[in-house]
Amino acid sequence: MNKIQIYLVDDHPLVREWLTNLIQQQPDLTVCGESEDAPHALQSIADLRPEVVIVDISLKQGSGLELIKNLKAVLPSIAIIVLSMHDERLYAERALRAGARGYIMKSETAKKVISVIRRVLDGKIYLSESMTLLFAEKFVDGRIPASGSLVEQLSDRELEVFQLLGKGYETRVVAEMMKVSMKTVQAHCAHIKEKLKLTNAAELLREAVRWQEKNSTN
Repeated sequence: MNKIQIYLVDDHPLVREWLTNLIQQQPDLTVCGESEDAPHALQSIADLRPEVVIVDISLKQGSGLELIKNLKAVLPSIAIIVLSMHDERLYAERALRAGARGYIMKSETAKKVISVIRRVLDGKIYLSESMTLLFAEKFVDGRIPASGSLVEQLSDRELEVFQLLGKGYETRVVAEMMKVSMKTVQAHCAHIKEKLKLTNAAELLREAVRWQEKNSTN
């Protein structure tokens, strides 16, 4: 029997090992490859062409959201599932907009992970019950439920810059990691300050560090 090929992208070796062991226990599923960063993953997945990719938001190099967008541009039919500790209220919609078919928290059970893989393979989308309710409020009532977080207003790239600044990277390094110019990063910083109602670079850095410490799982 030809097994369904699944590719793993996560910057934690233990997570990849756990997922591999979990998936290999299924008679019809197998792990065909793994990566810890976006550039290697993109090339490897393009070569291997798995049916499913499981990816985290934060990677050793590159952004999980950008990887999803790039994968869907190259392989439109590929099924992508985000498995992350990052707050689904902030990232689930972004992930689906990027092209993912499901968003599952790492706090879920092994049984749930397998269930989500099969659900996505059946052509369905998976979100937690709480996220499904939030989506219903947004799209049925035509309004965005208030969460009290201005960070939700940031674009995907602005959020990536905000995260990297919060991890202590200088803007020059952020530009190198994102493969963009310093001017582009500075423009993102200006937009972030405006959206978060911050007046200068020092306030931006403090807020980024504070937010990263509050939300960090790495």
